Amino acid sequence: MTTYPLGLPGAENVALWARPEDIEPAAQQQLRNVAALPWTHRVAVMPDVHFGKGATVGSVIALREAVAPAAVGVDIGCGMTAVRTTLSQNDLPDDLKALRQRIEAAIPVGFNGHRDPAYAALPDRRPREAAQAHLDRFAELRAPKIAERAGKATLQCGTLGGGNHFIEVTADDADRIWLMLHSGSRNIGNELALRHIETARTLEHNLGLPDRDLAVFLAGTREMADYLHDLYWAQEYARLNRAVMMRLLQDVVRAVFPQVGYDETVSCHHNYVSEETYEGVDVIVTRKGAIRAGRGELGLIPGSMGTGSYVVRGLGSVAAMNSASHGAGRRMSRNKARKTFTVADLVAQTQGVECRKDAGVLDEIPGSYKDLAEVIAAQTTGPEPLVEVVTRLRTLLCVKG
Repeated sequence: MTTYPLGLPGAENVALWARPEDIEPAAQQQLRNVAALPWTHRVAVMPDVHFGKGATVGSVIALREAVAPAAVGVDIGCGMTAVRTTLSQNDLPDDLKALRQRIEAAIPVGFNGHRDPAYAALPDRRPREAAQAHLDRFAELRAPKIAERAGKATLQCGTLGGGNHFIEVTADDADRIWLMLHSGSRNIGNELALRHIETARTLEHNLGLPDRDLAVFLAGTREMADYLHDLYWAQEYARLNRAVMMRLLQDVVRAVFPQVGYDETVSCHHNYVSEETYEGVDVIVTRKGAIRAGRGELGLIPGSMGTGSYVVRGLGSVAAMNSASHGAGRRMSRNKARKTFTVADLVAQTQGVECRKDAGVLDEIPGSYKDLAEVIAAQTTGPEPLVEVVTRLRTLLCVKG
């Protein structure tokens, strides 16, 4: 059995919870590029690691007095939210198609938004006012030419998006039903990230980098202050987006099952920035496709449309900078998945799951992702485990954009 963490040849300050031979060469080179930056303190690599833009997905990067927007990703604040219900699997009908259609009618997917602000219709005053107050700060954003996006951001608060984002109804090891969703900061987070990345590329200290997508902002500069200001706003927008969406989802389920009750919510970002300290050094940590897994902290590690997910509890691994993977991780690109698999394959791999089974979601087929059980095993075994499993969630219904 492999004992983690492992080292990466050619990069002294990188710790791997994946075997080097399982990481594609392009992703290995990205890790070496990041490790070689003069501001890098160290890098922790999760078992779901794969090639990304500038920096790999599935990496935790600690920089001294600098931040790299590409090490966060363009879907700022993307993450997971889940809540356990009082329903059991026996309470659900055998056919969940009608429930899926109700969810799809209540929560816009893809590029769509609500016709009216969804948060304004929430029955609870506190989250309604919190969302309004946050969106009122839109005028304070510092990225260029962003003001005209305010209306779209308002109507997309409480929407799913597309790609690997999803809404699921799942059952745990005790057959209790959980509601789970995965989304981020929608179009506004993407636009903020791209505008700041373009600014970073023009800065003189970034001109000699091996990859222009690794451009950084330096501490003490106006550019870094502007980026962090907008990034923290986008991270909170992403959290609010999931909170509004979860409330809409709960209302749909309550309309079908009036007796339902809801437990405490579990929520976690997996594309975000945090200011932390390791080895006595204050660093800016970027988690791109990684969750925080401090001791006792609950997290969510999803798989794909047909493989279920895990609720985990962090073990506070300092070697991994209190982190764990954000999911199974892709093993092939979306284009390759479309060329490799057929709709018949999708139907077979999602058997027993109420979901779309058409060419529009073929790039999300389970076979395009790594083996979730192996990803979890790499984080729960050996002398430096990252998390412990609280429960496994079996997917019963999945909504995709």
